[in-house]
Amino acid sequence: MNTSTDSHKTRTGTRPQGQKSSTRERILAASLSLFNEQGERSVSTNHIAAHLQISPGNLYYHFKNKQAIIFALFEQYQQRVLGILEIPAGRTLQPQDKLHYLQGVFKGLWDYRFLHRDMEHLLLADPELHRHYRDFFRTCQSRVEAIFRGLGAAGILNVSEDDISGLALNTWIIVTSWFSFLRCNLLSDEAGTISPELLQGGIYQVFTLERPYLTDEYRDEMIALQQRYMPRPSWLVHDPAGGE
Repeated sequence: MNTSTDSHKTRTGTRPQGQKSSTRERILAASLSLFNEQGERSVSTNHIAAHLQISPGNLYYHFKNKQAIIFALFEQYQQRVLGILEIPAGRTLQPQDKLHYLQGVFKGLWDYRFLHRDMEHLLLADPELHRHYRDFFRTCQSRVEAIFRGLGAAGILNVSEDDISGLALNTWIIVTSWFSFLRCNLLSDEAGTISPELLQGGIYQVFTLERPYLTDEYRDEMIALQQRYMPRPSWLVHDPAGGE
């Protein structure tokens, strides 16, 4: 296995544009689908090539190994999330923006769910990916803090700088550990399936983090927005008797 980290081109096996690029994108799309459906550990490069009805050599022309495919998919995911976590130019944040951020991030979480189902394994298996993921975390943390500052400047939240740092970190923890929470607490066995509805329960939990900081001016509007688009999931209701 070549462990060179000299450039993104070396790592991902990027080739010239044209038909070769189209094949490369087909490999990424098929890999993402198979990883999501079957789990990354269960899918080999031979499986991917067979799924696409191409030779393993054709696949290796574009990606020298499975780690390179995973790395490229992570970069796609990273670009998508960072594209969502942008402050709108020329205007203050509005309550609807908060819903947009959360729905966009959790949709990305679903579309690239294989990354979060087995994140620890993926990062431990690839030190370079781990380094990039740490950088991604720091960038996301900074952007989420900027969003909370924007919500504060708009009068939606009453937050101190310490509150902003803690809220941003807690939001990241919920987003990145939500798969683990669902698997450990709601699914009875490996055959259990995480649905988009279960996943989006995390949006409700992020709303609950922010509720104590809502200003009187926006409290009713923000709670109504949450209740309309992401009401409390029935499976999150605590039953002291332990019933269903």
